[in-house]
Amino acid sequence: MRLIGWLAAVLAMLITLTLVVGELADAGQRRWWAARPLTTDTVAGLLVLLITVLVVNQLLNRRQARQRGHAVAAQAAIVAAQATRAARAVSSVIGGSGDRGAASDGFRTYMMMLLIGAPVLIGDPVARRFLEQAQYLGGVLARTLAAVDRSPEGAAMPGHGLDEAIQQLQSAAAPLLQLLSPETRDSIHRIGQTLEE
Repeated sequence: MRLIGWLAAVLAMLITLTLVVGELADAGQRRWWAARPLTTDTVAGLLVLLITVLVVNQLLNRRQARQRGHAVAAQAAIVAAQATRAARAVSSVIGGSGDRGAASDGFRTYMMMLLIGAPVLIGDPVARRFLEQAQYLGGVLARTLAAVDRSPEGAAMPGHGLDEAIQQLQSAAAPLLQLLSPETRDSIHRIGQTLEE
């Protein structure tokens, strides 16, 4: 869609340049335009307006896409931070040192954030890949918590691929997080650490 807009702007500029060169090079064309001032002014005004609208529209679309990219990246960073917290809580339950209620709360919060962030993340292919990995991690967390509930007290629990799922999520988040400034990334990371404490 963006390419079509730029092609239309270039086409309008080419038409304008063709008319200008034709007027400069051809005396008959120059006389024709001079004999019809209203037509000349109307065509010139419409061409200038068309070029202006098309170019400004493309620049605004580009700016909106960049801003949308930052919003998507921030949403992905927040979801990834909560995913890390939830995975740590579930891992501590597996290891026997964690609280099952806290792990369940962390998982529930993660899934709520994922539900809220999904509409923002689904529109972009890179963000959609991150969303798919985040949903996969949610499934792994749910299976792990269900296995914890079914296991006898004190029995050792396997991780059910939890570490691998969190690594896949982090690698899917990496291209999105590059859009954020280092200060923003650090702020989100600090917020995540504060909430863990």
